[in-house]
Amino acid sequence: MASTRASSTATKTKAPDDLVAPVVKKPHIYYGSLEEKERERLAKGESGILGKEGLKAGIEAGNINITSGEVFEIEEHISERQAEVLAEFERRKRARQINVSTDDSEVKACLRALGEPITLFGEGPAERRERLRNILSVVGTDALKKTKKDDEKSKKSKEEYQQTWYHEGPHTLKVARLWIANYSLPRAMKRLEEARLHKEIPETTRTSQVQELHKSLRSLNNFCSQIGDDRPISYCHFSPNSKMLATACWSGLCKLWSVPDCNLLHTLRGHNTNVGAIVFHPKSTVSLDQKDVNLASCAADGSVKLWSLDSDEPVADIEGHTVRVARVMWHPSGRFLGTTCYDRSWRLWDLEAQEEILHQEGHSMGVYDIAFHQDGSLAGTGGLDAFGRVWDLRTGRCIMFLEGHLKEIYGINFSPNGYHVATGSGDNTCKVWDLRQRRCIYTIPAHQNLVTGVKFEPIHGNFLLTGAYDNTAKIWTHPGWSPLKTLAGHEGKVMGLDISSDGQLIATCSYDRTFKLWMAE
Repeated sequence: MASTRASSTATKTKAPDDLVAPVVKKPHIYYGSLEEKERERLAKGESGILGKEGLKAGIEAGNINITSGEVFEIEEHISERQAEVLAEFERRKRARQINVSTDDSEVKACLRALGEPITLFGEGPAERRERLRNILSVVGTDALKKTKKDDEKSKKSKEEYQQTWYHEGPHTLKVARLWIANYSLPRAMKRLEEARLHKEIPETTRTSQVQELHKSLRSLNNFCSQIGDDRPISYCHFSPNSKMLATACWSGLCKLWSVPDCNLLHTLRGHNTNVGAIVFHPKSTVSLDQKDVNLASCAADGSVKLWSLDSDEPVADIEGHTVRVARVMWHPSGRFLGTTCYDRSWRLWDLEAQEEILHQEGHSMGVYDIAFHQDGSLAGTGGLDAFGRVWDLRTGRCIMFLEGHLKEIYGINFSPNGYHVATGSGDNTCKVWDLRQRRCIYTIPAHQNLVTGVKFEPIHGNFLLTGAYDNTAKIWTHPGWSPLKTLAGHEGKVMGLDISSDGQLIATCSYDRTFKLWMAE
């Protein structure tokens, strides 16, 4: 029995293999990073040959990218985006708080001040206002205030720059100014008295006189043409007694011709380059001796020479100019000589004291022409800066600024009536200015090319003569400024012109090397 019980127990404990339940392996749970484990495994070489070969094959195939240590910080980029979004919210908040004018013109002015386009294609006032608000939210409202302050400062600086300044002159200038005042005041009184007497003449008589004058001017014809030199003739001027004509040439020669037969009387040799002008002394051939200074001339090399009528050589040289002298002109008294220079100044010379008494600046470019008022009280200058100035010789002040021409002023002249000034310019026009109103009263569309000279009839100023580079000279009524006659005949540009003191003759000189005399039939 015992053996039987033991065998049954053994059979219970010893079960067949297929009835034994398999052992379940619990999965490993790792907390944290596997980086350290991987490092240990790789250090022990557990990856095996197959792992290394697989890694190598993956790299060669381009499926595994090995970096060079560059790191992309996601958190930083996220924070930058957040900052941009916050900044945009802040900007919009500031934009809502900015007050922008509803006046469209003010909005445009603000945009212009900020350097932005005042309008965009298809943009209306509301969109423009919103654009200004957005711009101000970025640059700040202080930027607009700053631009306004800068504009005010620039305006102030411009005003300060345009202010006239004075410096103390020599004692001889004071003496000359007093002398000019004493000389001009009686002449002004005489001119005004003549104007009153002329006004007392019946209007019908005055009208008939003007009509007769216009009729004679319309009948003007060229009665004499003379070749004056081998080079262009730049200037011509009648003597006070109307019996001689002086011409200036680019060859450096100045010549005196008899009038009206145009015979050569004298050849004045002394200049070595282009002569710009030659003018007779106001008393020459009338009361001045032939041995005295009767003429003055200037040239492109800055030389100014004085001449007598009994010698072909210059009597004296006026030194002091270093650049081109464009024009010379005698003061009506004959005591002073005015010169215009390309150094942006004009000068007044006292020939009795034999010195320069005034060196006047005021133009921003070279000064080209100068003219003196009939009374001797004023001087007018025209510059290459397209501006003219009228100067009071008794005080030194610039009493009128002639602004309006678009190009250089090449000619200026005072009317005998005392209050009209004419200027000729490179913009092909002639402007007439009124000294009483201090403004331009008429613009004559005179020529088709630049106007080289203007000249009023010297007795009463009944007509105005202009010459230009369109090869013609024209006569205009005064007042009225309507065309009376076109003097055509030159083959080259008209470079100079003059009217005789008795008003009977007109002279024109040209680039074609000739000068012509014109007279009514």
